Parts: sequence; structure tokens; C-alpha cells
Amino acid sequence: MKKYDVTGIGNALVDIEFKVKDQFFADNDVEKGLMTLVDEDRQNALMAVINTEEAKKQCGGSAGNTVIAISQFGGKSYYSCKVANDELGHFYMNDMKDAGVSHNLNESILAEGITGKCLVMVTEDAERTMNTFLGITETYSTADVDEAAIKDSQYLYIEGYLITSENGKQAMKHAKKVAEENGVKVAMTFSDPAMVKYFGEPMTEVIGASVDLLFANEEEAMIFTGKDNLLDAREELKKVAKHFVITQGKNGAMIFDGDTFIDIEPYATTAIDSNGAGDMFAGAFMYGVTNGHSYASSGKLASMASSKIVSQFGPRLQWHEAKDILAKLNP
Repeated sequence: MKKYDVTGIGNALVDIEFKVKDQFFADNDVEKGLMTLVDEDRQNALMAVINTEEAKKQCGGSAGNTVIAISQFGGKSYYSCKVANDELGHFYMNDMKDAGVSHNLNESILAEGITGKCLVMVTEDAERTMNTFLGITETYSTADVDEAAIKDSQYLYIEGYLITSENGKQAMKHAKKVAEENGVKVAMTFSDPAMVKYFGEPMTEVIGASVDLLFANEEEAMIFTGKDNLLDAREELKKVAKHFVITQGKNGAMIFDGDTFIDIEPYATTAIDSNGAGDMFAGAFMYGVTNGHSYASSGKLASMASSKIVSQFGPRLQWHEAKDILAKLNP
């Protein structure tokens, strides 16, 4: 029996989420709908023109949100990440603990520096736009990978955002190698269309021969495979992933279980904030497949959970909401 269902690696970021009008982007030269890496000065300039009192602050980052979701559904998750010895670093460590996620962070070994922050700007059409200052997580490397946790897990979950630095790419490759050498399955998410658009070659290098489970949305799947339609893209993905999930927003999702394709129906909802929807889908799905659920059942759980997330502000469920969703799945 493994100690953890899933060990995740990724960028540890404190998410600061707030609502804006479209005019905010024009006034502050922000490209809507994308994740953009910025330096600290640029991020501070943006923070100076927002109402931080109304902003919602939580520990996050893509893989961080996913391992928290696994924990909320009752799974056992671990997060290997990097924060600094500053106020937000301590906030991140404590918030992750409160979320029930084990981690490699320890007050006595936190390095000097600045903890990464992600400004999440949500517009009335529910679209999220992110400006991210990575801070110390930009130095995440093979030295920060917790090999013991990976070996004691059913799955390793790799966040695609790590691909933007050479040390991050090497950490991804090293963690994958540790997992494969110890019979641990490897799951990976592309994270964002920009990651496959601008880092397609190193992403392919990390994937190598294949991964056990891949998460992508429609746009990412088509960009990565170079195909202009989803049917061709999904056939290409079979070459690099034994199983995969393609999320389709309001149209649900498509799962390849290794033999056949399974269509996952969407759940009716009124979207007000898409931030964290993909992370939640991955977390709920991975909870399912590591806790006895079929791919179809895990997909249904993930669809229910992500539809709930987009109907509210913020990337995280309340604990009772996760329990309610599980109850609906298993009446």
C-alpha cells in the first residue's frame, strides 16, 4: 500500500484573485485570456492599481490546486514545491497544511528570496487572465524533487508550467525517471496553450516515449499535435500517452482509456470564474482513478467538480462541497 495517491510537482504560487472589467486590460496593457510571466516590478505596478482588500488570496499554482482537490475528495496527496522565507512563503506552507496536503516545506530550510505570486484577473465573461511572477519557484530544480514521496505514490503528477526554465525542465525529467524506475505511473498536464505553443520541443522531450496519463484542453491538444481538428489531434495523442483526457469546456470532456474513447457530459452551470477549472478536473479525476473508480466514473466526478468551480469565485471547493459531489456520484 502506497502512502500517497499522488505526488505533484509544480510552481508554488500564492494566487491573488480579483474581478476586473475588460477596460482594465486596455488601461494596463494586459493581454486577456493568457498566462503571462512578468517580473516583480511589473507585477507590483499592477497590484498598485487593484483593490487588494477585495482580492481573494490562497496557496495555489496549477499542480497545487490539483493536489488540494485530491485531498478534499478524501485522497492522500503530497506536493513537492519551493517557497521563500517570507510572509507569503509561510502563508503558503500553512494554507497547504490546512488543505490536508503533505509537502516538502519546512520553516527551518526555507531559502531567502521572494515567494511567487499569480495575479488572477477574472472578467464578467468568466475568463481568467493571469500575470505571474515566479519568484523563488523559478529556481525549482532536481534538488527540490522529493524522490521518497514519488516512490511512495501511485502517481506522479507533473505541471506543464515548469517547462519555462531549464532547471524546471530537468526537474520534470528527473521526477519522471524516478517514477518510471520505481513502478510509479506518470501523469502530466500541459497547463496552458502558451506552454505547448512556445515550449513544444522541450515539452516533447519531457514526455519522452510516453506518459501514463495526459491532461489537455482542446486548444492545447491541437497545438501540440499540429492538427487543426480534435479528431486528428486525439489520434496523434495516442502516440505519446497511454491514456488521456481532453477537456472541452461547456461541452464536457473526452477520455481515452487505452482502448476506447469515453464522452463525458457537461453539467449545466452558470460560469462566473473559469480559474482553476482544469486543475479541479485533473484533481477530481486523479482522486477517482487512484481510489477504485473507473475512467468513466472518474470523468463524471471531474465534470461535476469543475462545473461547480466555474460557478463560484476562486479555484477551490469548500470541504462540504466536495463531500456533496461525492454523495451525488455515489447515491
